Amino acid sequence: MLKFIEETVSYLENKGFENPEVGIILGTGLGQLINEIDIIKEVSYNHIPNFPTATVEFHKGKLIYGNLEGKKVVVMQGRFHLYEGYTLQDVTFPVRIMEKLGIKTLLVSNAAGAINLNFKKGELMLIEDHINLQGSSPLAFKGVENLGERFTDMSAPYDPGINTMFQDIAKQHNVTLHKGVYASVVGPQLETKAEYRMLNIIGADAVGMSTVPEIIVANHLNLKVAAISVLTDECDPENLKPVNISEIIAMAAKAEPQMITLFTNLVKML
Repeated sequence: MLKFIEETVSYLENKGFENPEVGIILGTGLGQLINEIDIIKEVSYNHIPNFPTATVEFHKGKLIYGNLEGKKVVVMQGRFHLYEGYTLQDVTFPVRIMEKLGIKTLLVSNAAGAINLNFKKGELMLIEDHINLQGSSPLAFKGVENLGERFTDMSAPYDPGINTMFQDIAKQHNVTLHKGVYASVVGPQLETKAEYRMLNIIGADAVGMSTVPEIIVANHLNLKVAAISVLTDECDPENLKPVNISEIIAMAAKAEPQMITLFTNLVKML
């Protein structure tokens, strides 16, 4: 993997990706933050050596470099998932690349279902902790100790200082920002009633199919990290209706302006 990382970083540096401070991963239906960025360079994933390619139709596939609120940022417009057939090492490879390019902070967004029925679709949730239900770890490979501490501490995977800043920004801008625990499953199928009941019992407030692998690797690399979920549906097992994916995408898009407010103000404060 070291050889692949060096090849990819060299390619991007030659393309002009110079010393970004902040990395941002944009999840489902959350691509419009790009409009706030003064773009310097952008490269399609399929042109980047050793990069996976996004196969989900509502995920773009570009790595973007530019200025946001006075900071150099590198942004993943579209991410990778275990359910696309990639390994957890593939899914998290871009985090390793962003760190080698120079980022010190990683901000992550995703779309998730609300397990906590006090949370409503269209609202946002600041991730305070997570439960990894993807069946493995992105650190479970031979030679991982050459890239960082194998036994990575996860007692506080989400930076408390950044989380406090997000909460302050939300108050200032009248944005409803819940706090909670995010459970990451494999997917791509949605959960059964029994699975939603289980997730509630084990302490999850929201469920999705991403984010946790990237957070683990960010901690492995000693990056400061924070993540916010857009709650796109309500997962009430007693009143469960078939999920309409187009409605989920529409709900993410509806909540997107609030997410952009949080992210742009946070970057300004870093």
